[in-house]
Amino acid sequence: MRVIAGTARRTMLHAPKGMGTRPTADRIKENLFNIIAYNVPDARFLDLFCGSGAIGIEALSRGAAEAVFVDTSRGAIDITQANLDRTRLTDKAKVLCMCALDAITQLEQEGRKFDIIFLDPPYGNRLLNRTMDALGQSSLLSKRGTLITESALAEPSSEGEFWKMYDNREYGNTLLEFYFRRL
Repeated sequence: MRVIAGTARRTMLHAPKGMGTRPTADRIKENLFNIIAYNVPDARFLDLFCGSGAIGIEALSRGAAEAVFVDTSRGAIDITQANLDRTRLTDKAKVLCMCALDAITQLEQEGRKFDIIFLDPPYGNRLLNRTMDALGQSSLLSKRGTLITESALAEPSSEGEFWKMYDNREYGNTLLEFYFRRL
């Protein structure tokens, strides 16, 4: 796993050991950033369920102004911090070891806004739609912001009352979905 483009291009990243984390494949990550390329420069990026931090680090490497990384696993957070150190992007990052729902509450209380929110919870535990609902009830996504979900093809998210899907892409067993907030 590596950073594909930008200031940290070709830097190798580490992933947490074991099966608890499922790093996004480089080809999916490259396609994701090709789709959102014009939205990334100067963006405020939230990487929920960050795992190794590879998605948020890619955003920072490609010019995002800042990124917040959230995961409940201390091992994932330690790897994310080490990867930020390796890429020399620590000064643009905030790393939180807490559950995504608590992080949403905390970041909203801080008055934070994000232009891109990437959501990649562990497959099969129903966190995807619960987290999407919590984000929909918050004011974390900026007015013209994008919510991106990564899920198993067999477990797609649902638009619900807060979100309108504008694109989706399948990569093997992985599904990327792109949403705007309903007005």
